[in-house]
Amino acid sequence: MAYTTIDDPSAYFKVQLYTGNGSANHAITFDDTDTDMQPDLVWIKNRDTTDSHCLFDSVRGATKVLHSDATTAEVTDTDTLDSFASDGFQVDADVKVNTNTEDYVAWCWKEASGIMDIVSFTGNGSARTVSHSLSAVPGLIITKNRELGSSEWPTYHHKNTSAPETERLFLSGTQATLDNATFWNDTAPTSSVFSVATSVDNNQDTKDIIAYLFAEKQGFSKFGSYTGNGSSTEGAFIYTGFRPAYLVVKRTDSTNVWSCYDNKRNTFNIMSSEQELDANKADQANSRFDLLSNGFQNKTGGSANNTSGGTYVYIAFAEAPLVNSEGVPATAR
Repeated sequence: MAYTTIDDPSAYFKVQLYTGNGSANHAITFDDTDTDMQPDLVWIKNRDTTDSHCLFDSVRGATKVLHSDATTAEVTDTDTLDSFASDGFQVDADVKVNTNTEDYVAWCWKEASGIMDIVSFTGNGSARTVSHSLSAVPGLIITKNRELGSSEWPTYHHKNTSAPETERLFLSGTQATLDNATFWNDTAPTSSVFSVATSVDNNQDTKDIIAYLFAEKQGFSKFGSYTGNGSSTEGAFIYTGFRPAYLVVKRTDSTNVWSCYDNKRNTFNIMSSEQELDANKADQANSRFDLLSNGFQNKTGGSANNTSGGTYVYIAFAEAPLVNSEGVPATAR
């Protein structure tokens, strides 16, 4: 059985839906009944229109915005997210986070040892290591040059080919994976450091860089890969050891989008509300996956999720472990 030390995943990750009111000081309180959580990373997307994704974190500070669907530099906008609260956050009247009557989703994480770490560092333009406080080997690293416009979001995924430290993906684009030593210096991360090389995207001399690091944690997070089988009804099943609250899938051997699903925008299978993390789109009606008590399953064919022989990586965070520390199993959706 898949036991876990995290019986309540919502202590470290939450999905929150809210409706904008167009006014300043709009307080968003997490609506689950589990553990309160003050988030350190808040990722907001307007579900109704083509506003950009907005990323805020407690290290850079509230009001400082980055967009995963753009290569633009960080901006300070006091009309966006203005504070992280003890069980939620507060937004002002900017349309990207609070248009009256429009619907939003927020994906929120808390920094914690062995789970998630946020690292800010200054680039030097040369191959080097950067210290982190994750206290585990990161399985996922997302980086961004905060000061340079036209800079991508280099992303390391530990199942992206058999030598992921030699490869790069861009969260900000649909490109296939590419062998390129200028991003991770062909060096795998450790429990205390990760490596960067000469790319201006994540190590430009004198420029401020942000990095989001995540570790795999049994019963809480899983960053894996799979090969598509092409079936339009019974596609590949992927075991995670938990019922997912959040799922991102990216094809790596060919150009395609970063498809994102969660358990709040759809509360039943098949999941039909898709966001593309690399694009400023409204929710898309693309039915691709079932979220199950122990993983997820492809329910359609298609290049974005289940082409026969296609290779894919995924990012998943839990709603509930398959079996908690008391031996109680999760139920299906």
